[in-house]
Amino acid sequence: MTKFKMLPLTGNQAIAEAMRQVNPDVVAAYPITPQSAIVETFSKFVADGKVDTEMVRVESEHSALSAVVGASLTGARAMTATCSAGLALMWEIVGVASGLRCPIVMAVANRALSAPINIHCDHSDSMGARDLSWIQIYCENAQEAYEMVLLALRLAEHPDVMLPVMVCEDGFITSHCVQNVKIHDDSDVRKFVGERRSEHNLFDFRHPVTIGAIELQDYYFESKRQQQEAMKNALKVYLETGKELSKLTGNDYGYFEKYRIDGAEAIIITMSSSAGTAKTVVDRMRNEGKKVGLLKIRLFRPFPYEEVKEAIKGVKAIGVLDRSFSFGANAPLFSEVKNALFDMEKRPKVQSYVFGLGGRDLLEEHVEYAFKELLEGKLTGKEKYLGLRE
Repeated sequence: MTKFKMLPLTGNQAIAEAMRQVNPDVVAAYPITPQSAIVETFSKFVADGKVDTEMVRVESEHSALSAVVGASLTGARAMTATCSAGLALMWEIVGVASGLRCPIVMAVANRALSAPINIHCDHSDSMGARDLSWIQIYCENAQEAYEMVLLALRLAEHPDVMLPVMVCEDGFITSHCVQNVKIHDDSDVRKFVGERRSEHNLFDFRHPVTIGAIELQDYYFESKRQQQEAMKNALKVYLETGKELSKLTGNDYGYFEKYRIDGAEAIIITMSSSAGTAKTVVDRMRNEGKKVGLLKIRLFRPFPYEEVKEAIKGVKAIGVLDRSFSFGANAPLFSEVKNALFDMEKRPKVQSYVFGLGGRDLLEEHVEYAFKELLEGKLTGKEKYLGLRE
């Protein structure tokens, strides 16, 4: 029987607990709301001697990611955290981290990008980075955030992957709300994450390598193709690692969670904390005899197209809820769902809903409204909005 303890923790504190158990070699950080409490909590662990991590306090988020990239290239296990404008300031190094194949884990407490200035949740920050070769995992609650940090570390460091991972939680909604979180035994967790084994690193002076050299027309294309193949590999490794973690936690780590989908005529597809609200509505409407369900996406990059397509067979109507725009194009999650369904012989109708920008609440009545439209066939094919004053 696995050992654990239940602690009342915020999402930020839960992530910091996972980092404490990992005991990374290097953490470099710069504060930004609503992420700050992750690294603040972890810095206390450093000060109290609970970890032997080298904590680097830098002058900006750009420097924070630069420092962990440098540490990672020496073979160190390196982590950081950020959000919103902090992630935007990192932009140059976000591409460097993946291009140099650094298996960094970075927690992102999703927050809207300015302007106008806003400190609350939407997914415009991480969605802006979705094509920069970082694996992206989205968490519904503090428990998932804690466990996904552990999974992400093993996934990133797998020799067939070697790519950085963003573990995303909704700012304030998850990052600052307190929930009971099951924290597993330190020794069990450390056995699961193991030690990083680096095939090449800058401190292996007996086997010198060149890292970060310029590539022009000669090899750049080939390097990017290797990243694409690593992303494809991540789909398989994610499931394998999830099955191994499940032996410790008893939880499931599929690409997505299917919630009361069997026999559903209409489903909603969404990510992160909005799934909790949707589940409440699904339960109520099911009790009323309505055939509705939910598909909660966990792994957004790489996107599990074939598996999503298989999961929704037989569904008549789908509403996809995005917490961000893709200005001038389909919303990000909606776009991927449509791609997944494109070559189906009998495609369900799909409706895009954008909600919750800048932290506006997603209410149960909003989800119920979307479900009623789906069940009644009121799908326009054009983007709709939940909770918008118009």
